[in-house]
Amino acid sequence: MRRLLLLGLTLMAWPGAAHAHLMQTGLGGYYDGLTHLLITPSDLLLVVGLALLAGQSGSACARMLLVGLPLGWLLGGLIGQGLSGEPSLPVLTTVSFTVVGLLVALQVSFRPRVLAALALITGGLHGLVNGATINQGGGQLTLLGIASGVFLISVLVSAQVSVLRVYWIKIALRVCGSWIAAAGLLTLGWLAQS
Repeated sequence: MRRLLLLGLTLMAWPGAAHAHLMQTGLGGYYDGLTHLLITPSDLLLVVGLALLAGQSGSACARMLLVGLPLGWLLGGLIGQGLSGEPSLPVLTTVSFTVVGLLVALQVSFRPRVLAALALITGGLHGLVNGATINQGGGQLTLLGIASGVFLISVLVSAQVSVLRVYWIKIALRVCGSWIAAAGLLTLGWLAQS
């Protein structure tokens, strides 16, 4: 009897497949999208990492990020909403923020157009996944909220980083980049185990 009870408890506790969905705040689609970044670590780490990278590369790159990243996210989201299935790209989204974290840690400087292209591509990839998981009712408003959140975090972080001139703060930014990369490597290891 004890073994049967233990077997039953084990089967009930065994995890099944998880399907991500957008959190409902009760405030409407726009605000659901606006808060999305705060509960999605891979998206938040990408946005913060790109803002750090743009800030390290100068104010011209920071301005290009403010156009490229939300635009890429919005276009990717619209394309993702048109897909019939739900693309699950956890490895690609994890690799994207891991590489960005490594670039921040190495303090790689970019020209504004190259950074804008990087922002468009990575934002489009993450937006594609977001758009595919958003239900069709009010989806465009939710995507607009996500793009607004991406813009706000990009503005706040890249503007602060682009004016920093103190040497020890530049080292702290590189440490932040290494932490983003480490989180990505740990996530990739976890995904390899799954």
